[in-house]
Amino acid sequence: MRLTWIVLIFLLTGCSKAEQIPSLPGDGVILAFGDSITYGTGAAAGESYPAVLEQLAGRKVVNGGVPGEVTAEGVQRLPGLLEQLKPAVVIICEGGNDMLRHTAHGEISANLRTMVRLVKERGASAVLVSVPALDLSFAPPPFYAEIAEEAGIPCDKKTLTRILTKRSLKSDPIHPNAAGYRKLAEGLAKLLHERGAI
Repeated sequence: MRLTWIVLIFLLTGCSKAEQIPSLPGDGVILAFGDSITYGTGAAAGESYPAVLEQLAGRKVVNGGVPGEVTAEGVQRLPGLLEQLKPAVVIICEGGNDMLRHTAHGEISANLRTMVRLVKERGASAVLVSVPALDLSFAPPPFYAEIAEEAGIPCDKKTLTRILTKRSLKSDPIHPNAAGYRKLAEGLAKLLHERGAI
């Protein structure tokens, strides 16, 4: 019994350490990578979550959002941005357009795993944002949390769901408004702070 507790404690502390992010230097770059939610559809340019996160984090945040993008396209686009920007942290928020097109969850999760692998191979830290299913449940598919656990990376599992289930924080059924993007930026800033990045 004692051995079981020791193993459990080791595993728990191991997971905790795996999810830490190295402290970002003052000139460290954060790449916000994703689709229209990252781009900021539904709000003015200075109100997107990357723009607000830049203010909160005190670091340069590059908006790498492309409206309408699916994860297969993201896999193709990500390497070029990693090469060009050499970010220290990459926040991945994709999958909503795949779900709208009824793409198989296995395909979406495989593409997200590839993105996380590409980021880690470049020596950067990856952060995953769970995107809720755009149906009556608005529950994020479990593969977001599974990928984060497998890769030992942080995952914001709840913020986007909370935003998209509150009418006052949305510009339309699938996009936040300025207040919603601020909430997302605040949630991610809190996560980055808790993990030691900022």
